[in-house]
Amino acid sequence: MGMEMWMWVIMALTGASRAADECSWKGSGLSQPEQSVEQVFLRCSEGSVEFLYPTGALRLTLLPRLPGHRVGGAAGTPSSVCIKPEPQWGGAQLYLERGGVLELLVSDPPGPARIHCFSLAPGESTALFLQATPHSDISRRIAAFRYELRGDWMPQISVNTVDDDLDREEGACRPCNDTEMLMAVCTSDFVVRGNIRAVEVDPGQRVSVIRVSTTRVYRQKWPVFSSVGRRTHSGEIRTLLRCGVRAGSGSFLFTGHAHFGEAWLTCAPRYKDFLRVYERAKQDLQIPCTLDT
Repeated sequence: MGMEMWMWVIMALTGASRAADECSWKGSGLSQPEQSVEQVFLRCSEGSVEFLYPTGALRLTLLPRLPGHRVGGAAGTPSSVCIKPEPQWGGAQLYLERGGVLELLVSDPPGPARIHCFSLAPGESTALFLQATPHSDISRRIAAFRYELRGDWMPQISVNTVDDDLDREEGACRPCNDTEMLMAVCTSDFVVRGNIRAVEVDPGQRVSVIRVSTTRVYRQKWPVFSSVGRRTHSGEIRTLLRCGVRAGSGSFLFTGHAHFGEAWLTCAPRYKDFLRVYERAKQDLQIPCTLDT
């Protein structure tokens, strides 16, 4: 019996349903029958799932409330969904359920630690299917992962994506043009001015890690950059390895998004270049938002 048919058979055997706490779910397979499928609804843009002693299965429906967009909605831009398994993963396999077809995301045992991303077009219905795998001893097995959904940006990561368009997005490594530079100041999760201390390569994750010493933190939605002095912060920013980022002297304006607690680069113009573009747009009354320069 194929995986798709098995899923629908066991779903027909149970009407079990439980609401999560809107964002996350934590439960034990010891409290449900081995051949049951529990329905879980997740209504946030990010959260976590922790399945202790996995038995049976979970069907996780993603129903996030994103500003100006909703997954499965009729309007808006495509959303991106990313899954990050916890290091202790074991006892279950995770599938993407889309259009009645299952795509394996995380196996048991899992492969190398990777983030799994896929895109969702407006009007598309999707769910995650977490099925326990047979084990004689489930006492130490935990299937746990974190998820993020975004409607306003596509994550610039290339590790083990389900949809190749996230990996092959055209222009992912090109410098931002003037308009993109100005908009990044308004829409990014972090906006900081600083210098590059070093660039380290992580070939396993195919990313470059930019170590930054900041002289000004304009905005950060999450504490990505920590204080190391009265006026100085430090932090790390990631970008695709294939972009070939190298250390450079001078002051830069770094903008980007937080992704599973990590900073990912969007634009990094030299500060003097940004200032020139910003002042010209300000004189022309064409700045989308202001920055205390």
